[in-house]
Amino acid sequence: MDRIAVVGAGLIGRAWSMVFARAGLSVSLWDKVDGVAGKAMGLIAGSLADLHAAGLVQEPPEAILGRITPAATLAECVAGVIHVQENGPERVEPKRELFAELDRLCPPGVVLASSTSGIPASEFTGDLPGRGRCLVAHPVNPPYLVPLVELVGAPWTDPAVVTRTRALMERVGQVPVTAFKETRGFVLNRLQAALVAEAFRMVRDGVMSAEDVDRCVRDGLGLRWSFMGPFETIDLNAPGGVEDYVGRFGPLMGGITEEQTPYDYDAPTVGRVAAERRAALPLERIEERSAWRDRRLMALVAHKRGQPG
Repeated sequence: MDRIAVVGAGLIGRAWSMVFARAGLSVSLWDKVDGVAGKAMGLIAGSLADLHAAGLVQEPPEAILGRITPAATLAECVAGVIHVQENGPERVEPKRELFAELDRLCPPGVVLASSTSGIPASEFTGDLPGRGRCLVAHPVNPPYLVPLVELVGAPWTDPAVVTRTRALMERVGQVPVTAFKETRGFVLNRLQAALVAEAFRMVRDGVMSAEDVDRCVRDGLGLRWSFMGPFETIDLNAPGGVEDYVGRFGPLMGGITEEQTPYDYDAPTVGRVAAERRAALPLERIEERSAWRDRRLMALVAHKRGQPG
């Protein structure tokens, strides 16, 4: 049985552990804070039970949990693994230190992947003897429900490492996408940033309330985007496909983007949006609502699995 090391037992590390374990791989889980990996096992057990109840895993949850083992040390965690999935703090220096230690501990054939949400691998792997086996494998939260994984190598990452990681992600049921070069924030975050910035602008400029902007996505764009991307969407929105769409709507869309100057997240607008959200959802209910979100995602994933491609 292939063995995977998951380094960092927070939310994303726990989610990765479930992704690999439900695919039949053995997982070694470690966190630098004593007791965190052990505590994570109970949280993982609860999430696996939810997945089983939703019909998203067929195996008994305890069988999947049995493939995950907390490790006492980093050396113990990475012993005999084929792949390391790092989930440390989102800061360059801790990642640089951790990857130096991983590079020292792991044989050359082991891939070292980071779950970072926006730090390019080139910023923390450049001085490593084994830098060619390092890359970013950026998931979407929570990865055991949202399968997309962005694979982003540094300029020196061996292409074979990217290919191997893509195959692993497909093997464990994720949906990998490969970036041909590093960009600030990676692709998914850049797409999200464009939409979020425009949403704030609509509130700032008095065009619409925060709740109604959410409705535009939730009950409008999001319905299509749950099973189609932007290019397929526009391809189907004109009889002649993409070129016809651009011919019809290009001037309108281009004019809109000319108005979309960089947005600086001004404090007054952020405060207005936050006030609307707190009126709708007090802070003490965020965890409850997050659990609701995950149950809705489970139902959506189950529905999509039952539909023809």
